[in-house]
Amino acid sequence: MSRRFRKVLWVTVAVVAVGLIAVAWANLAAVLAGKGRLYEKVAEVPGDRVGLVFGTSPWIGDRENLYFRYRIDAAAELWKAGKLRCILVSGDNENRNYNEPEYMADALVEAGVPREMIVADYAGFRTLDTVYRAKEVFGVRKVTFISQKFHNERAAYLAKAKGLDYVGFNARDVEGQGGLKTKLREIGARVKMWLDVRVLGTEPRHYGDKEELPG
Repeated sequence: MSRRFRKVLWVTVAVVAVGLIAVAWANLAAVLAGKGRLYEKVAEVPGDRVGLVFGTSPWIGDRENLYFRYRIDAAAELWKAGKLRCILVSGDNENRNYNEPEYMADALVEAGVPREMIVADYAGFRTLDTVYRAKEVFGVRKVTFISQKFHNERAAYLAKAKGLDYVGFNARDVEGQGGLKTKLREIGARVKMWLDVRVLGTEPRHYGDKEELPG
């Protein structure tokens, strides 16, 4: 091999190695943020907190989205166990024909949660937006994240950076090919999470006026 080729090869190897280390560190950081703060059993979840349900669509094409269903089931279970003061549902409402917070609110009411104890955050376009707005707009100080474990870990990292008192309740996960694709996307999402907090100083797209929560 020529000297020039060897140099290019070593630079390429170094760049790839640094990239892999960065990916591994970002993913580990989320795991560590959730360690000891995420629960699988309702009885173990601390009470007197605001439940925060992260948005997703009720459907994937013409099929039910199990991520949505399991998050709603988990939130309703916590509510019925008396673990939550109220529930904040946060998601995408950018399109007039698509409204994640309203879908979630309707599903929670169907599951037995009183409508007056549910508040919608219509500007939760990303997990970062949702977590930051929970504190700055809705005045949340003690929160229980309600989503799948991988998502709660990422939310935990953001909450720690924002100074929130957080725990999480892990909704049932989704198995199969759909679940695998989501886990693969999560690797990149955690790198973006780390960059947003440690490098870019990213803020939510909107803050807006402060809102009061019931309970």
